[in-house]
Amino acid sequence: MINETREDRLIDTFATLADTLVAGYDVVDLLQTLVESCTSLFDIAAAGILLADEDGELEVVASTSEASRLVEVMQLSARAGPCVECFTTGSVVSLMDVEDSPPAWQRFRDSAREQGFAAVHAIPLRLRESTIGALNLLSNAPGALRQQDIRAAQALADVATIGILQERTVRESNSVREQLTIALNSRVLIEQAKGVIAHTRGVSMEEAFTLIRNHARSNRMMLSEVARGLVDQTLVI
Repeated sequence: MINETREDRLIDTFATLADTLVAGYDVVDLLQTLVESCTSLFDIAAAGILLADEDGELEVVASTSEASRLVEVMQLSARAGPCVECFTTGSVVSLMDVEDSPPAWQRFRDSAREQGFAAVHAIPLRLRESTIGALNLLSNAPGALRQQDIRAAQALADVATIGILQERTVRESNSVREQLTIALNSRVLIEQAKGVIAHTRGVSMEEAFTLIRNHARSNRMMLSEVARGLVDQTLVI
């Protein structure tokens, strides 16, 4: 059973994700909220999200650390790993020990080992038969996640998927592709802005993202707006 404290956090997370089912929400902030919530809800060290662009190519759009982002980027480069397989099959892929990775996943295994991760559980972001990405949960120690945790993570991923697509965009495939493209392009800007802040402030990439996100929230701006201003040097935080 989920204890009362964690149950409260789970309810709060669902409520936050449900709030995105209105106009004007920030897709990237939604996904970042999801990965950060997962690290507090489940027995994992980090989380990340891969999202497919209009051509079906996966890209990293949210992560809780540079270490998890690097592991995901390596999977994309190698086109192999639990997260890639999760997206391809639309099913949960649990690798309880990265040392048990098949030969085709060698580059993923080496990267995960180098970054200190020993297990990965990939949850599909899907709506009915359509899979648009994967939620990746990484652990420092080998082992399985509880079945209740897998179900909860899938439910969170499902709500986030609905938040990304929204009912009105599901009706028109062009709108769906446009929404996904906006999310992916925004993340590129944010990564550039993180580099700017990390360099100018002398902080880590994680701390840089926190500064950007806090500025966006306190000024009621989209993350992409703040990022563009930092990259274009029209905004200083």
